[in-house]
Amino acid sequence: MFVTLTNYWWLLIWMFTGGLFLKVFFSRKRELVGGQAETRWQMLPAIIMVVPYIIWAGYRGNNFGDTGAYRRMFSEAPNSLGQMSAYLDEVTKDKGFSAIVVLIKSVLGNSDAVFFLFLAAIQILCVALVFRKYSCDYWFSIFLFIASTDYLSWVHNGMRQFLAVTIIFAATGLILKKRYIPAILIILVAATIHGSALLMLPIIFIIQGKAWNKKTLLCVLASIIILLFVGQFTDILDTLLSDTQYENVVSDWQSWEDDGMNPIRVLVYAIPTLLSLFGYKRIKYEDNPVINMTVNASIVSTSIALVATGTSGIFIGRLPIYCSMYGYILLPWEIKHLFRKNMGKTIYAVAIVCYIVFFYYQMHLAWGIL
Repeated sequence: MFVTLTNYWWLLIWMFTGGLFLKVFFSRKRELVGGQAETRWQMLPAIIMVVPYIIWAGYRGNNFGDTGAYRRMFSEAPNSLGQMSAYLDEVTKDKGFSAIVVLIKSVLGNSDAVFFLFLAAIQILCVALVFRKYSCDYWFSIFLFIASTDYLSWVHNGMRQFLAVTIIFAATGLILKKRYIPAILIILVAATIHGSALLMLPIIFIIQGKAWNKKTLLCVLASIIILLFVGQFTDILDTLLSDTQYENVVSDWQSWEDDGMNPIRVLVYAIPTLLSLFGYKRIKYEDNPVINMTVNASIVSTSIALVATGTSGIFIGRLPIYCSMYGYILLPWEIKHLFRKNMGKTIYAVAIVCYIVFFYYQMHLAWGIL
């Protein structure tokens, strides 16, 4: 039985023990991805690799992030489906998530550990299945997700929003194939869980097409203009959000003296975008639809993160996650395809070291945990 995780280095220790064992000793198979034959992990080892992270999320510590708030919400929710209607009448926003809480409690019982396990399983399996299919290095993609601390930030903390994020992320195949109607329906369902999911309605169109196309360049230009005219932007945003569930966002971040997203985290999110500029000619030559889309998604996430540095890290800084997940597919491809073999191996090793350093920085200095 897993116990409450208190030494967070175990998150990386599993990556370099169990994860590498699975990578080395399980054979991979060829399958079609975006019309091209690619080598991918088999399903069983891919799932085994993430199971510990699901269990750790279920038996998390009491004081990490919003865990206490979610635990109280679960304890106060009714445990009967017959009470759901009356309960939802009292909920003012994101009723889809409240309905899921009641459903889990009614069917699976009153254990909050089971509640956390169930949600973590949905989130992490959605991430794992997309990485397995679209990443050229599944192990490295999962490593980036863990070492960037996105796993802790979202699965152990902002899990309501991340549930919406991962549901949309699981629809990557639909977005790639431009099957917009089912993709939009999934986004609308996700928006009942967290209203910020509506941001993906325009984004699924913006990230289509060639890498670094005019739409993505407009995103970069828009982020620069917003940073230059932050005051006017916040006034416009305050007006647009009036009479919505987010009407107090601007006043809240101003009253809390929110000084914006940490520039170091912005740089971490921007690495795949910067490398795509370096390797633009190769990316254009390859014309891989998956890579084109992940480049464009990374540009969008970097643009939003830049805006968050001059506005709010608490509110705006929570939005890049809808697109930054694609960077963990893009970065392994860039290292493999944009550099000569020996240089690529060196950069691969340097990237691992740098992300471990960032993990330590985030955990010890930014959060004060390790």
